Amino acid sequence: MKKIGVFTSGGDAPGMNAAVRAVVRTCIYNNIVPFGIFEGYKGLIEGDIKELSSRDVSNIIQRGGTILRSARCKEFHEKEGRQKAFDNIQKFNLDGIVAIGGDGTFTGAKIFNEEHNIPFIGIPGTIDNDLFGTDYCIGYDTALNTVIEAVDKIRDTASSHNRLFMVEVMGRDAGFIALRSGIGVGAEAILVPETPTLIEKLLEKLRNDRTQHKQSMIVIVAEGDETGGALKIAELVKNLCPEFDTKVTILGHIQRGGSPSALDRVLASRLGNAAVNALLEGKTNIMVGVLHRDVSYTPFEKAIKHHQKLNKDLLNLAEVLSYN
Repeated sequence: MKKIGVFTSGGDAPGMNAAVRAVVRTCIYNNIVPFGIFEGYKGLIEGDIKELSSRDVSNIIQRGGTILRSARCKEFHEKEGRQKAFDNIQKFNLDGIVAIGGDGTFTGAKIFNEEHNIPFIGIPGTIDNDLFGTDYCIGYDTALNTVIEAVDKIRDTASSHNRLFMVEVMGRDAGFIALRSGIGVGAEAILVPETPTLIEKLLEKLRNDRTQHKQSMIVIVAEGDETGGALKIAELVKNLCPEFDTKVTILGHIQRGGSPSALDRVLASRLGNAAVNALLEGKTNIMVGVLHRDVSYTPFEKAIKHHQKLNKDLLNLAEVLSYN
């Protein structure tokens, strides 16, 4: 290994810059030349590749987003596009690549490796935290703290006006953000894609809370909830329980931004370092993660096909603590 490329792909996540920094500086420490690939697979195809120095990654560990940027690339789905990417890898003499992203990123890396035999190591960067093979993905902790800070403020106004707030958080296919943030803010109910949403049961819970003279009620809704998200659920509640003063807040992309938490900075630094070391050890087609506090290695195929499951104990805890 003399030259290693690094890129970020998919949705941005706080801590991606910290991971890029760790990859670059670990390369330099091992006398390897690091290259930044801009806008993910699009940059590979277009040759938007640049050698990075230690100074290029100075003062980025605290920044959200990604200095390498990210983009969707339909051309990479075609064999001709992947051939262009391979030609540019040869042009820059890259011996291996670190890909920071989610399952779509790793799927592309796996296919590319099978076609062109370029070593790839993946780093899990997604606020959804749904990748198999790691306890936490980069960005998840920061997103949680962003949600909790926002909902704490919503609770203030909800209490002032005796209101019910439906707060929608990200999680199209997974309820990790909803579950942990819901517990963290003391939500009256948490609705996630992994469990069925029973409207009548929800209404019964809310009515009971109101009879207990609760001054505010918060329902956390993952955007991928089967009922259709916070707006749809609020509409149902308004129709069936017009006595509730029901409001909706969709937090949206605010959850992706912001300065990464200490946990995300340290996690990203560990995984960036581990990814380079994995390439030096001859590993390929794997995702580096952290399981039970130790660095772990999971084949792309397994990380892509399997998804981390919600902790049943946390689901039970949420129900117990919201009991009135």
